[in-house]
Amino acid sequence: MFWESITLAFTTIIRNKLRTFLTVLGVVIGVAAVIAMVTIGQGSSAQVNASVSALGTNVLTVRPGTRGFGPPVGGGAAAPRFSLKDAEVLATLPEVGYAAPVVSSGQTVVFGNANAATQVYGTNNDYTRVQNWPLSAGRSFEPHEETAGSAVCVIGQTVASKLFDRSDPIGQIIRVKNVACPVIGVLQARGAGSFGQDQDDLVLMPAKTVQRRLEGNNNVDSIAVALRKSVSSEDGIKAVSQVLRERRRIGLTQTDNFSVSDMKELANMLGGVNAVLTGLLSSVAAVSLLVGGIGIMNIMLVSVTERTREIGIRLAVGASAGQVLMQFLVEAVVLSLLGGAVGIGVGLALAYGGSVFMAIPFAPSGAVVALAFGFSALVGVVFGYFPARRAARLDPIEALRHQ
Repeated sequence: MFWESITLAFTTIIRNKLRTFLTVLGVVIGVAAVIAMVTIGQGSSAQVNASVSALGTNVLTVRPGTRGFGPPVGGGAAAPRFSLKDAEVLATLPEVGYAAPVVSSGQTVVFGNANAATQVYGTNNDYTRVQNWPLSAGRSFEPHEETAGSAVCVIGQTVASKLFDRSDPIGQIIRVKNVACPVIGVLQARGAGSFGQDQDDLVLMPAKTVQRRLEGNNNVDSIAVALRKSVSSEDGIKAVSQVLRERRRIGLTQTDNFSVSDMKELANMLGGVNAVLTGLLSSVAAVSLLVGGIGIMNIMLVSVTERTREIGIRLAVGASAGQVLMQFLVEAVVLSLLGGAVGIGVGLALAYGGSVFMAIPFAPSGAVVALAFGFSALVGVVFGYFPARRAARLDPIEALRHQ
């Protein structure tokens, strides 16, 4: 009887092609949307993890007055800034390989008739070592240039493209604010960062140059620290924190007015945000499955009404109520499974197209595909049961009289 019910279900589905298409459309959209959202979300998570890993797992970021990448603590913006001496002291620690001060300044750089708004970072040669960011042309700062605060620049690929198009920027003089700055080097291209920002849109200058000639103070906004390979993040954070507490004269009972965070914290934060967004979008997409289930129930109720006389004949010749129930329930499940199968294909295709468009890894999950397909079957059972039960409870005599 079960296989006969499946045969009858497919016969009915094939006989009413347009109705079948409109019935399963909601399930197709729901399954496709869930699979596409989750797959793209997993791909973006993989991209974030890859970007963070490229920065190095042994890289620490030291900031005044903030807890990692979160809300301000310890006085917030009022917390005292660092100095170049702080970075120099950190560089001498046995746990630290490199330490680079970072002085950030938003500026417009000009060359001839071309100009570009960019971010200028005052730092030293350790910055490219910490970031594992080699040059594609030219050279880095000389020690005497860092010490004297000379006006020399290393530019990113985006700045080079905006100002010089395809010509060689090495040796050319650009203007940063009111400072004439010879270009001595060009960084290799890196592309978009973890937050989608253009990492190549920057200019590096000696820290003292930015402090004195652009910002007019001696503040250091943050310090980038690269630990030695044999040192764990926990040990490195402990050593850096201890030195900074001493230099900033923080008492034993006082809270740090600075933060030391590693890339794991950034990865966890971005992963958590991405998971929440993916879950939210998937939940919204799953509503389509509910709508599709309601569509299946409505069409099945119409089918029961249209086939009332057929049901009466089946009951009159000896079919049990359970057999009639099985016939309509199987038909509803077959409809939902058909929509689920088509939805899987559509969802994977959409996810692949989205991954290519967004330049993120295509990361389909077998578990998510199986869950979406199983949920589509559950939709067929839940929303097909009421019409099937209604068909099974029809009175044979009244059903045979139905016109």
